[in-house]
Amino acid sequence: VGLARGYLNRPDLTAERFIPDPFSGVPGARLYRTGDLVRFRPDGNIEFLGRIDHQVKVRGFRIELGEIEAVLEGHPALREVAVIAREDSPGDKRLVAYVVPKGEPAPTVSELRSFLRRTLPDYMVPAAFVFLETLPLTPSGKVDRRALPAPDGLRPTLQREYVPPRTPVEQELAALCAELLGVERVGIYDNFFELGGHSLLATQFISRVRETFDVEVPLRALFEHPTVAELAEEIEALRQTEEADVAKIAELLEKIQDLSQDDVLALLREKQVM
Repeated sequence: VGLARGYLNRPDLTAERFIPDPFSGVPGARLYRTGDLVRFRPDGNIEFLGRIDHQVKVRGFRIELGEIEAVLEGHPALREVAVIAREDSPGDKRLVAYVVPKGEPAPTVSELRSFLRRTLPDYMVPAAFVFLETLPLTPSGKVDRRALPAPDGLRPTLQREYVPPRTPVEQELAALCAELLGVERVGIYDNFFELGGHSLLATQFISRVRETFDVEVPLRALFEHPTVAELAEEIEALRQTEEADVAKIAELLEKIQDLSQDDVLALLREKQVM
């Protein structure tokens, strides 16, 4: 019986990797944990998904990168895929998918997101997609994940064409969105979440919107109005509502000033009784 040097005199690691074989009738028989992640297909064959050591944690979720790659590989327009977790900005770890199309035209990012969402939860859908001619390989022929480039920050290919901001509010919103998502420009009809936004970024974005426009925009507004154009309309509506409320308060204060102290006290007592 042979034993790899990495397990020699290391009973803890040996016990972790060489486990009792429940399928063997031979006393002391062992199985070796390879670290490969697979699944049984309906036809009885075993499909290799990836390595367990490619499991990552992003925004509190444990994610097996091989599962995402397996779904992407099922897209008819893709030849090769790789998915990694990147942290190009401190504290902003995100999933990035690298895809090699089979030909032209290549699928859009919107199409790939929709394809993934049919099978995977939202937190497993990559925040960015990078299109390559080939994937970098190691001398042994495996994907060289360390050599995969950072996303270039360009606006991804979406189903909608880019439409520039038309108003000062749209300009501010587009600039905030582009800065937060790390893209060079955002069109007024671009969906915040299709550009790579997620719940954590949504919270940060709304916080900046409140600070910039001095309007109490609820977080749900971004989920209900995920484009710059829609959110700009929502902000204008909130502004008008707040201005109307301020006008009513000012009018009420003006009326109170014309009342005597006895009239004010009588009015307050009447409200308490009511």
